[in-house]
Amino acid sequence: MGRSESKREKTRKRPEGGGAFAIYNRVRVLRQERGLSQRELAEALGINYRTVGYLERQDYEPSLRLAYQIADFFGVPMEAVFSREPFPRMSEQLYGRGER
Repeated sequence: MGRSESKREKTRKRPEGGGAFAIYNRVRVLRQERGLSQRELAEALGINYRTVGYLERQDYEPSLRLAYQIADFFGVPMEAVFSREPFPRMSEQLYGRGER
């Protein structure tokens, strides 16, 4: 995927307000766990580093091909990276709701 792919990807932004088909992701969490910069992840995936930023801000929904590529890169199932429902905060998952 070269420069033209990045331009095409930018046009597939999330509908205002999340919409009925919003896709949420954990790209930032996975990238940071592995100590990668946005630029390093982008280079490994063959995409523009700005696309990684758009993904992490939930401003862009990737193509199916890129979604699989991201999941494969991190070695996790697609469902561990992408969801139709917002992911709960890690603290909620680890410690339960309402607890500190």
